[in-house]
Amino acid sequence: MSESRRPGVLHEATFPHMSGKVWPVALLPFGATEPHNTHLPYGTDTILGSEVAARVAAACMAQGTNVVALPAIPFGVNTTQLDLPLTINVMPSTQLAILRDVVKSLEPHGVRGLVLLNAHGGNELRALVRELQPSTSIMLAIVNWWQAADHGAFTEPGDHAGELETAAVMHVAPHLVAADRATWGDGRTNPSTLEGVRTGVAWMPRRWTQATHDTGVGDPRAAHAEIGAAFMAHAVERIAAFCCELAVADPARLWAPR
Repeated sequence: MSESRRPGVLHEATFPHMSGKVWPVALLPFGATEPHNTHLPYGTDTILGSEVAARVAAACMAQGTNVVALPAIPFGVNTTQLDLPLTINVMPSTQLAILRDVVKSLEPHGVRGLVLLNAHGGNELRALVRELQPSTSIMLAIVNWWQAADHGAFTEPGDHAGELETAAVMHVAPHLVAADRATWGDGRTNPSTLEGVRTGVAWMPRRWTQATHDTGVGDPRAAHAEIGAAFMAHAVERIAAFCCELAVADPARLWAPR
């Protein structure tokens, strides 16, 4: 295989590389297409999800476990951002239909576990897994990649295009980050006018143009590529360890007593 092709990345692989092997675990990145403050690209979530998946697959294969990184789904649930230019939304019901078809496609080929590698906060995937799991023998799991590692190195990780995501993109795709930090928004947000939402008694989806000043949530200006690299490496290590576990797990004993 050419050195330019990353091991286990399906959209870069050739048929001979994939055939004749068992791929017990697949990773399906869930991204989004939406503004990310004034300094990151619309494809931030898809870029990061795809990169994490590729690195996890490589880490697992280096340990002798075949894990395949599937192409990312580039559209996410963005129902409250549709007044922002060219934000692309897919409904949860659409995600369910896509995921059902992907699962059916994987079932005949020896895949035992499918990890939904989420990179977008609006993709709340648990309901999808609860609906599909009873109808498939493939073990379904969800990993929010940005929650897989320690946030302690960040001054303020942020919720959307903040320090964490910015540092990660600076590491993975620095050419896509606006070079002039003076043009970056500070990620300030407006509080809800409802006390129940402010105190956490209730939850409501945020209308992005009302809640944010620059479409970001969290100040990105302390971000550095080195911190992003360390954070991503830690996340990849933890996710890869889980995938290697899943590859040999007994579906009948996932919750067995010790």
